[in-house]
Amino acid sequence: MQRFFRIAAAGVALVLAGAPLGAGAADPFEVDVLLPVTGSASFYAVAQQQSLHVIETNVNKQGGIGGRPLKFVINDDQTDAKVDVQLAGQILAKHPAVLLGPTLTAQCNALMPLVKDGPATWCFTPGPRPVDGGYVFAFGADTSHTTGVSMRYLKAKGITRIGMISSTDATGQDGDKNIDTAAAADGVTVLGHEHFNPTDISVTAQLARIKSMNPQAVVVWTTGTPFGTVLRGIQDVGIDVPIVSTNGNITYGQMKQYKDFLPKDLWFPGAAFLDPSQLADKGVIAAVKVFNDGIVAQGGSKPDWGNNNCYDGARLFVEALRKFGPNATSAQVRDYVASQQDWPGINGRYNFVKEPQRGLGDDSIVMVRWNTASGSWTALSKPGGLPL
Repeated sequence: MQRFFRIAAAGVALVLAGAPLGAGAADPFEVDVLLPVTGSASFYAVAQQQSLHVIETNVNKQGGIGGRPLKFVINDDQTDAKVDVQLAGQILAKHPAVLLGPTLTAQCNALMPLVKDGPATWCFTPGPRPVDGGYVFAFGADTSHTTGVSMRYLKAKGITRIGMISSTDATGQDGDKNIDTAAAADGVTVLGHEHFNPTDISVTAQLARIKSMNPQAVVVWTTGTPFGTVLRGIQDVGIDVPIVSTNGNITYGQMKQYKDFLPKDLWFPGAAFLDPSQLADKGVIAAVKVFNDGIVAQGGSKPDWGNNNCYDGARLFVEALRKFGPNATSAQVRDYVASQQDWPGINGRYNFVKEPQRGLGDDSIVMVRWNTASGSWTALSKPGGLPL
């Protein structure tokens, strides 16, 4: 039997006013969420639940969904695409207007055929390629943008020869394709691709081959536990150049877990909220403040990518549900989100007309590095990848 966890969660400070919910409020309005409570991506789930709770607290202070308190129902997909499909069958039988999650590319790819006609679904990963105008939305700028900004930054820093290692899963395959395209566009040479199975416990042979090519930087395109495997291997073979990885690894939990073998230069295509000193847009600044304050109010510290990858999408869906009420349809939610052209989130201004199914492009991406001394991420670039 699949495990189901229930936590309260709902929207952030919205412009739609409402009376606070009190004792005797109506039955909760439930929204199902697919999260990796267990499995290789479980380091995300605690942070994701924190963010959902921030949204719930703020929206229920404003009257919930048509007077009903919003509650997210957390379904543990065990970081397994097969489990997502099984859970989705149970959830879709209830004919919901919206569904949130899952977290990894392979999981969302498995889910998309099931929800092509609804409900409105927001995946917490940038890897999938949802159909323009469809019911599926994906978190963050497309990986063609994140890899493009990464290569632009490397070229601007005089780094033109890179090695690459990626996992054989959907995340790694997507990175392979996009790194090749972005590198060619920016005049960066990929000296060679090495691959490994996400379940491998050692990649030292592949990394030794990369080292022999004398790269100026190494791109590591995988997430979760396999990322730690590669970092251990980098230390073991003595690679001492900047390491660039996907934003899926921007988590405090991983940095703490891997602290004994982190490279001195670890760079990611991130976002300005990680280093608020780079923010200028007042609307985005306000959204980030609500976000940060909400995480801190739960006893948390500075938010990271796990807090981030579910937050703006959940806010937008909840905003649509509040506008149309408890009887909102999937089409109404989809059309509401797709119509937004200047929506301030913690990742920047969303424009779904310019960037269908995502809302974000190059200008939402800021290269960051893990700063061991401060225990946080520090901006390396302006939005779009040009060095500071």
